[in-house]
Amino acid sequence: MGMSETLKAIADPVRRDILEMLKLEKKSAGEIAEKFHLTGATVSYHLSQLKKADLITENKYKNFIYYELNTSVFEDVLTWIYQLGGKNKDS
Repeated sequence: MGMSETLKAIADPVRRDILEMLKLEKKSAGEIAEKFHLTGATVSYHLSQLKKADLITENKYKNFIYYELNTSVFEDVLTWIYQLGGKNKDS
């Protein structure tokens, strides 16, 4: 996934809250939905956008799907931001 999709995904405050939740541990969609006053369909949409941006992964266990952070994408974003702030050798 490209940088623009990643930045678009994290621009939404609900998605950032979901990422904060997943920072601590993996959670099922139901556990995530419990924390928000949103419909299940809306939470599902946010999860799909995060998954599309490759910010989270899903693993199925029995009848549940658990979501967790994909930290490698965050490392790529941080590297890109760090490089933006770097000095050009020619200046």
